[in-house]
Amino acid sequence: MTASTPVLPPAGASKDGWRLLRQQLGRQKVGLVTGVAMGLVWTAGRVSIPTFVQKAIDQGIERGDQDAIVGWALTIGLVAMLTAVCTGGRRYLAFREARHAEASLRDRLFAHLVRLSHPFHDQSATGQLMSRANLDLQQVQNFVALVPLTIANLVTVLATAVILVRINLLLTLLALGALPFVVVLTRRLSTRLFPTMMRVQQESAELSEVVEETVSGVRVVKGFGAEGVQTTRLAGEADDVYDAAMAGATVRSRFWPALELLPSLGLIMVLAYGGHLVIDGRLSIGELVAFNAYVALLVWPMRMLGWIVAMAQRAVAAAQRVAEVLSTEVEVAEPRSPRPLPVGEPGRDVGLVSFSGVCFGYAPGPPVLDGFTLEVPAGQSVAVVGATGTGKSTVARLLCRFYDVDEGTVRLDGVDVSDVRLHDLRRAVGLVFEDTFLFSDSIAANIAFAEPDAEMEEIERAARLAGAHDFVTALPDGYDTLIGERGYSLSGGQRQRIAIARAILADPRVLILDDATSAVDPTKEHEIRDALGEVMRNRTTIVIAHRPATIALAERVVLIDDGRVEADGTHESLLHTSARYRQVLASVRVSDDDHDGAPGTGAAGAGAIGAAGAAGATGASEGDQVLPIGGGS
Repeated sequence: MTASTPVLPPAGASKDGWRLLRQQLGRQKVGLVTGVAMGLVWTAGRVSIPTFVQKAIDQGIERGDQDAIVGWALTIGLVAMLTAVCTGGRRYLAFREARHAEASLRDRLFAHLVRLSHPFHDQSATGQLMSRANLDLQQVQNFVALVPLTIANLVTVLATAVILVRINLLLTLLALGALPFVVVLTRRLSTRLFPTMMRVQQESAELSEVVEETVSGVRVVKGFGAEGVQTTRLAGEADDVYDAAMAGATVRSRFWPALELLPSLGLIMVLAYGGHLVIDGRLSIGELVAFNAYVALLVWPMRMLGWIVAMAQRAVAAAQRVAEVLSTEVEVAEPRSPRPLPVGEPGRDVGLVSFSGVCFGYAPGPPVLDGFTLEVPAGQSVAVVGATGTGKSTVARLLCRFYDVDEGTVRLDGVDVSDVRLHDLRRAVGLVFEDTFLFSDSIAANIAFAEPDAEMEEIERAARLAGAHDFVTALPDGYDTLIGERGYSLSGGQRQRIAIARAILADPRVLILDDATSAVDPTKEHEIRDALGEVMRNRTTIVIAHRPATIALAERVVLIDDGRVEADGTHESLLHTSARYRQVLASVRVSDDDHDGAPGTGAAGAGAIGAAGAAGATGASEGDQVLPIGGGS
């Protein structure tokens, strides 16, 4: 995004931002009211001191009364000490409530983000969300810190104006004559500053997005030697932030000189006219000194007004961006009347999965599944096979209810998944993803991610079943080894085995292996397959697979094509009866050979698969050359 295409807030955006700020301030009214109370005591002290100075001059200096001078000096000292104490208390409470507001909104934002459904996260950039959780909330924190000070300054202005009127009405009009102009300028500043502050927040979020993507994808960046590309991209985003910030600075520079000058004009008028009043004997020197001191008290709050407005507008813009996320509705919502899943032993009593007439598509694209029907008995293992884009992984996502179906039903043990509490459903269905994600923590903590209170014996048992125990114990710190971000200090096979152990420890009634070996070196894949074979025993398992060796793990194979079940049977039976199945396997083998780049293997693969692929293309059936189930991977 460039500076020539500013991000303009939608209609009513500032109202949403103000609404969120008011709601948060209302939740913290006790602390804020206490801070405001201390601010009012501070204001009373500041406002009273010029009057005491006047008394000291008129009753002490003018009359030569030493005792009066000392008495008023002590009074001023005591009030100054009280004011100092209240200043410290007000600042402490202001910053405490500001930090509390930031932490509270961050907790709300994080809790809502993890509740939001996959469709939201599919379309949201991580950097944008990180910016809202950090940069935007810092602006809100700055605003909350200003609340007690702003109210104290407002009371200072009102109290000072009353005192000035009591001293001399005409002199007060001259001193405050600039106030209406200050109000008008402040309103114009506020109106013009909000869009620029909104743009600053948006551009800052896009800058954060580039940084986040570059750091997360640093291996890809370095692998393609694209450091210069990302540096150029970052520089462009930084320039956009600079341009947006300078646009705001330009707006402020047009208004702030007048906001600085107008209060000083009042002080000049007071000195000019007040001096004549003193000379004429209509005003005492003490009153003039006090009057000037009160006018000086007004100058700082009036000058701060522009700064406070700028801070408030940036906070409102930031709050609006946070409110946009908080107001986003959860598409996959909890059921109003949840039903419990039947209790039983996985693989024997529970684990029945059924899809009935399911239609689903990712907006705004075409349907991925169209009339998909499948039933998996408890304890059975099924390999779901199909060409790229036919909806294999979608089957897994719908069973976990990452998305809601457009038509049809998905049931687990006879209960519609939309009627089950999401926590219960996702604890009942274990999912091992193709792209393994491990957290920056110890190996034990990653395995026990779903069961943080698991005993070490349970963790080790899960690791043994997943074939991870031996390599973990060989590490210097064993299960306490910290694996770094995403677990990149481990090999692909090691990461995958830890992910499998994580799923085992959760003890789901249904296990889904979403292409769990596709990212593993084929020379190590047999180790993963051995672990999976042990895990799948007597457990309902859905294997999203491409490679024949992985398909061999399952008792049954289902071929998906055009969004529905095209063929259903064993691997051997489908090789003989389904030309489309042979074509899919042939295309996968060719893809693997091209990826490996091994001429010998590729030739062998072509020999083993080519006839099946050719036969499939001509509609061959039994008797044609077929791919052996153990071949290839």
